[in-house]
Amino acid sequence: MSAPNAPSPAGHQQEQFLKVLSRDEAEAAFMAALCPQPLGVEEVALEALLGRVLARDIAAPVDAPPFDRAVVDGFALRAADLFEASEAEPVRLRLNPEVIHCGTAPALPVTPGTATPIATGGPIPRGADAVVMIEHTEPEGNGIAVARAVAPGSFIGFAGSDIARGQTLLRRGVVIGAREVAMLAAVGLDRAPVWRRPRVAVLSTGDELVRPGDPLRPAGVYDSNGPVIVAALAENGCDAVHLGSIPDDEARLTEAVRAAFAAHDALILSGGTSKGAGDLTTKVIAGLGAPGIVAHGVALKPGKPLCLAVCDGKPVAVLPGFPTSAMFTLHEMVAPALRIMAGLPPRGAARIEAVLPQRLGSELGRTEFTMVALTEGPDGPVAHPVGKGSGAVTAFAQADGFLTVPALVDSLPPGTRAEVTLFGSGVAAPRLAVIGSHCLGLDAVVGHLVERGMTARILATGSQGGLAALARRECDIAPIHLFDPATDRFNTPYLAQGMRLIPGWRRMQGLVFRAGDGRIEGKGVAEALASLLADPEAIMVNRNQGAGTRVLIDRLLSGTRPQGYWNQPNSHNAVAAAVAQGRADWGVAIRPAAEALGLGFLPVAEEHYDFAVWQDPRDAAALEAFEAALGESGQALRALGFDPG
Repeated sequence: MSAPNAPSPAGHQQEQFLKVLSRDEAEAAFMAALCPQPLGVEEVALEALLGRVLARDIAAPVDAPPFDRAVVDGFALRAADLFEASEAEPVRLRLNPEVIHCGTAPALPVTPGTATPIATGGPIPRGADAVVMIEHTEPEGNGIAVARAVAPGSFIGFAGSDIARGQTLLRRGVVIGAREVAMLAAVGLDRAPVWRRPRVAVLSTGDELVRPGDPLRPAGVYDSNGPVIVAALAENGCDAVHLGSIPDDEARLTEAVRAAFAAHDALILSGGTSKGAGDLTTKVIAGLGAPGIVAHGVALKPGKPLCLAVCDGKPVAVLPGFPTSAMFTLHEMVAPALRIMAGLPPRGAARIEAVLPQRLGSELGRTEFTMVALTEGPDGPVAHPVGKGSGAVTAFAQADGFLTVPALVDSLPPGTRAEVTLFGSGVAAPRLAVIGSHCLGLDAVVGHLVERGMTARILATGSQGGLAALARRECDIAPIHLFDPATDRFNTPYLAQGMRLIPGWRRMQGLVFRAGDGRIEGKGVAEALASLLADPEAIMVNRNQGAGTRVLIDRLLSGTRPQGYWNQPNSHNAVAAAVAQGRADWGVAIRPAAEALGLGFLPVAEEHYDFAVWQDPRDAAALEAFEAALGESGQALRALGFDPG
């Protein structure tokens, strides 16, 4: 999973250079070389049909139901016998000496003045043309009394009324689900012809890769691409298998690629597509067959290093190594061809229109993909951009889909209605949207909320970003921790008219440092800061603009900009990680983040972490559930080191 555009060792001649094509040019070249078609038909047993694609129309070989049958428990009779029936003068009918159950063939006809007891699903006996419900009769001697008339055909399911013999039951191209299985079984079919699924081999490449479950070595990263690519291929109608990761060794890579290519219908690799001299993948696949590589370098962001090839009629793709780049290029450029091979339409993902709440910048000349999370706004769905970085794995957990910014557009202004490609068919905006400052305690509260059956989403934008989203009615709750020096109060001075504050908890912010750092350990806050700012080697890690912690940091620094000031991660945990890993020497974060990594902590200020909401909420019941969950979370909050009051 080699990093894109890695520098080449001095003096080494690069063998492969990117020739960047537009998105449309690359797609056209790939499809023209491949000419994808379904791979062939196979008969699959009923119990294994779920998710398969029907290859031919299916006509019903029998009627369903196969005979006239009762649809209620009651009595089969002749409607003409009850024409004069009424409450005042009920009609008395003699019962025939048989009872018809499901699976019982009638032996006696129904003659004038008689009726036959019949259960739901039982075959209608000869002579009967209606069924009267048992609730509408009274027993009388060896017969029944019926006090109401019935129309011919009442409560009878006629043969072929559901499915008629010869009727087209299912059409080619349908994806078989539980309903389709039921229809096939109802007409006695125990198998069906379906398109063969493409068998796709997935290989990850790179010296840095570690298999999930193994210990993480220094400078190693877990291979998330392999498993997620296999899962995405399965969602698109393929039988995919992850064959593991291969280090950047030409002989081993060549052997693995050729074996995987020979045994499968398609080959997907991730990593090894950029211009670095150590990237061998494109060199290896170039010799697999004609015509070979048709596109190497596509004007996509993320995803520029994408490599597409067709080798002896089989598609081969080398996706970029960064996870989001790999997934975007797979869905946008590779999956359509594989879906056609699986007998599916090329584009399968659902799409909706959503409003952008803020300007979304883009690089002119490159088609850009941006993951978004959905909330419900005053005018319908709102698409909040999340995790633009190509290495952001966890952004997938927050994202509901992605939108595409065309190559000739440098930005989308606020209020733009954009098409969002959803990551799944069941995606919908959550019942509660929580946008603003994040805290470990908030996860505990939302956990209680989910136990109540409530869907909720947390988007960490910082306190000020949360208040802005709340003001636009794009979220339900904005967690904030903003101090107003003019009033010496937290949070309340920042509420707009019509908003109110739900009290949360108090938490301690402080300087985070590695144990034993004499510049901080054993000192007061002012002395420690003076020591750090006087040391040109001391590197800080800051927080993102709009965060309440950033406001506190800027007050502490009083306008100074020490080394590391512009390193601005968006969470307390990221600040603690930077210090623990030695990339920075100090930062400001909450106590639990420091304790989790065994770091030193020098308290600076206790702050109030509260929740801004509207007095007239969009979903009052959901907000009440949140407040109830907050009340239930006291013990969990104290265990995390917070004071719920």
